Amino acid sequence: AALPGPAPADWAQAPLDPAVRAVLVGFDEHFSYAKLCQALRYLLRGGPDCLLVGTNRDHRLPLEGGTAIPGTGCLVKAVETAAQREAFIVGKPNRYMFDCVASEFDIDPARTIMVGDRLDTDILMGNSCGLTTLLTLTGVTTLDEVKGHQESDCPTRQSLVPDYYVDSIADLLPALGD
Repeated sequence: AALPGPAPADWAQAPLDPAVRAVLVGFDEHFSYAKLCQALRYLLRGGPDCLLVGTNRDHRLPLEGGTAIPGTGCLVKAVETAAQREAFIVGKPNRYMFDCVASEFDIDPARTIMVGDRLDTDILMGNSCGLTTLLTLTGVTTLDEVKGHQESDCPTRQSLVPDYYVDSIADLLPALGD
């Protein structure tokens, strides 16, 4: 998306597709001010009938060597801020994704394990869906964070505590051979 013209008045007058009834925010390495303007214009035009959907709220994506890049949650937050409304998140930690999968396949939560590297998405979703949860410490979460939540009396913080943890997903390989 490019800004049509040199001034904000030009950007606000660009034609919109009348068939658009939702704005979906997902990972986009080409996210731009022009796309943000376009998203806002669709949401303002459609009002509450134009859905605002986000794929996830991950604020950062960890990379090897301890570095990170901004995650999709940053893009979702930008659109939410501009639109002054909250997106419906279809990915973790919302149980919507689990419910969709469970409706298609015969999934027994008591025999299902959620493995992930984030407390606020992976572990929270697993716990809210009644799954066993396993945290890998190869992402953005530290064991000190887990201990802090575990020692808290706050139910919200307790919902972020995994059942188990491993230092690396590679630690699971021996168990998969059994």
